[in-house]
Amino acid sequence: MATTASDVLVREDERRLRDRLEELLPGIAAEAAENDERARLPEARLRQLHAEGFDAAALPEELGGGGASHAFFGEVVRALAEADPAVATIWTMHLGAAVGLAQLTKDTLGDHYARALLAGDRFANALSEPTSGNRFLNPQQEAAPAPGGHTLDGAKRFVSGSEIADHLLVNVAIDGVPAFFGVEPDETISVIPIWDSLGLRGTRSQLLSFRGTPLPAERRGGLPGPGHRNYVGAGLAGISLGIADAALAALVAHARSRVILGRPLAEQQWVEFAVADHHSRIEAVRAYWRQALRHADEGVPEHAGEFDRAKLLANRVAVDTAQLAVRVGGASGYLRTSPIQRHLRDAEAGQLMAYSTEVLSGVIGKQILGTENTR
Repeated sequence: MATTASDVLVREDERRLRDRLEELLPGIAAEAAENDERARLPEARLRQLHAEGFDAAALPEELGGGGASHAFFGEVVRALAEADPAVATIWTMHLGAAVGLAQLTKDTLGDHYARALLAGDRFANALSEPTSGNRFLNPQQEAAPAPGGHTLDGAKRFVSGSEIADHLLVNVAIDGVPAFFGVEPDETISVIPIWDSLGLRGTRSQLLSFRGTPLPAERRGGLPGPGHRNYVGAGLAGISLGIADAALAALVAHARSRVILGRPLAEQQWVEFAVADHHSRIEAVRAYWRQALRHADEGVPEHAGEFDRAKLLANRVAVDTAQLAVRVGGASGYLRTSPIQRHLRDAEAGQLMAYSTEVLSGVIGKQILGTENTR
């Protein structure tokens, strides 16, 4: 495929943003522990990413953005997640909702949502329901007909960044068929104050209540289709890989500084063997995920299934690496002053994010066994 002038400009913009990201990461990492401790939304950092041009770069060219590659997006997510996975998670969901809304409404309000993203508006995914479990693309809450469209009575859970969102991507069932709407938060939408999570506390992924929320027909979008950017699917593995990287780094720092009977813990053979095994697994998952990102950039249809497999692998290696860090850290790893305990909690949260490891294992297992349509 021939290289175009646009390709060169995109790559130059990506290089500039990579360099800027390296400058931002230490500050983001320095705030992660307090964000977790206080369950504090890292709003200033999210707005800084926008001001630096990361949001605009990720918006597809046909929507007026920089058209950066999936590979670039994934690299940013993984690096952010190693510094603070709350920042990485909210940024992923923000872009997933914004680009998703612009794509789903491309024939009507697509330009409106694209311009809103470029102007600095915040977006959030309000898709997961208490009654549909991990199957957030199969909503069970039926919208009620109303003049000019429909209304929604129900709830959406784990809406990351909802407290600062200007726009929500909401799904409902209409006559049993999934439908997607852009919704601006108003008095019909309220936060149910139950947020006291174990991990990823800085995401403040709230439970939202909808009471007669209008769903105007003009804000209804189509269904996701070929060519749509799935930033959430692309980013989830990167979040867990970043957590795995952070857990391994904390393990190494502890093992090198901890002296037992006159010798660093890092020189014990069981630690050497375990670190070699987990580092190799992380790199193997990273390679598979990068292949999926490359396939997404090349338009390979199978990339969506690869994102699922990459998430499953990344979730597991993050938890295993964080658990190893606890073993190496010993009692010190249990202390709230240690980053190890936070990495373990964050890694466990990654497993629960849709689709969970259990759901993905079932989906992938059926695909391999050829039993998808047997029940």
